[in-house]
Amino acid sequence: MRLPHVVEIEQRLYARRVGDIAEAVGHAWGASGAAGRVRRGDRVGITVGSRGIDKLPAMVRAVVHLIKEAGGKPFILPAMGSHGGATPQGQAALLRELGIAAQSVGAPVRASMAAAAVGKTSKGVPVYASREALNADGLVVMNRVKQHTDYVGEYESGLVKMLAIGVGKRDGAAAMHSRGCASLREDIPEAAAIVLGRLPVICGLAILENGYHEAADIVGIRPDEILEREKSLLRRARRTAPRLPFRDIDLLLVDWIGKDISGVAFDTHVIARRMIWGEPEFRGTRIRVIGALDLTPGSRGNALGMGLADLVTERLVQKIDWEALKANVLHTGFLNRAKLPIALPDDRELVGAAMVALGGPDPRRVRMVRIADTLRLSRMWISEGLVPEARRHARVNIVGHPSAMSFDRRGNLPPMERGG
Repeated sequence: MRLPHVVEIEQRLYARRVGDIAEAVGHAWGASGAAGRVRRGDRVGITVGSRGIDKLPAMVRAVVHLIKEAGGKPFILPAMGSHGGATPQGQAALLRELGIAAQSVGAPVRASMAAAAVGKTSKGVPVYASREALNADGLVVMNRVKQHTDYVGEYESGLVKMLAIGVGKRDGAAAMHSRGCASLREDIPEAAAIVLGRLPVICGLAILENGYHEAADIVGIRPDEILEREKSLLRRARRTAPRLPFRDIDLLLVDWIGKDISGVAFDTHVIARRMIWGEPEFRGTRIRVIGALDLTPGSRGNALGMGLADLVTERLVQKIDWEALKANVLHTGFLNRAKLPIALPDDRELVGAAMVALGGPDPRRVRMVRIADTLRLSRMWISEGLVPEARRHARVNIVGHPSAMSFDRRGNLPPMERGG
């Protein structure tokens, strides 16, 4: 089957960027009043999740330094619910892959999965908190604020979710998914308020990113202002989030999916698919077929979210750790997101299969986009059928001229920059 010719394009995105990470963390720390809440000898935990956040090790090192400067004894608290196979070893390994270890940040990692119930929401859902956090003298809650992949609400991904799910370990993750998206939308804010009342939180550090997956701002928040301030930060994150420059796409090829890119392997706002029973799908964007080519090493075999694709490669399937996938998906309750799509031997076969599924369109007219992953949307490849629209787009520049897709002797495309 004839395949489309492709050309590279560049998309200009929101570009504000933090220059000096340590300086920005210091300003945020001062704005939050955290130093005055640390006494000499206090054991102070720093929450770190499983996502690939730009300059995360540098941010954690800066917080560690500030706690030590105030006389405290910092430690790292893995705050990622059931990720990492829901084991201490798995969660510590995830942090090491993100550059977070005792040697790299100057503080020990305490990865116990032990948690205790600290209350119930108005719906009767139990709320949990890590025993390490409960036994600490202070807690710095740090996380990126962004849109959630599953639902729309006043709070999505950020400090509030970190408190309700991340700090709650495996038990907290299970409880906060027990009513599906209703739990995420309604129980998380209540749970976070309960956890704030029980844990010695000294500040929140909210990270905002630009369209290039770089730190755009680090905001320090007083503990009693976290619930209110996060609402406006989420609105800001929505306004500046990157998107594909086209609303009507026949085939989207994604080089890399994975847990270090998004909790469900893709940013659902980019691919315009949520696929959760009872939750509305995205409007305004149509993508007929999605093909996923590979799984990031940082996923450690957890391919949760591959069910959002229509086609995958056999090399992606061979990297799946089914036990890690099972441990994660069963606690979310969204089982269809872990379903295995049709697997093809290589990239060429996948593109050919997609063309068949699309009805064998004229390759000169098919609307195809290829991206590295859903975090990196500044550079991509498009088929010649999209070139006229790209020329009219105010934020898009075309690089070069259309040429045939280049496959290696194994039938695979040269990989774009790896996600995560």
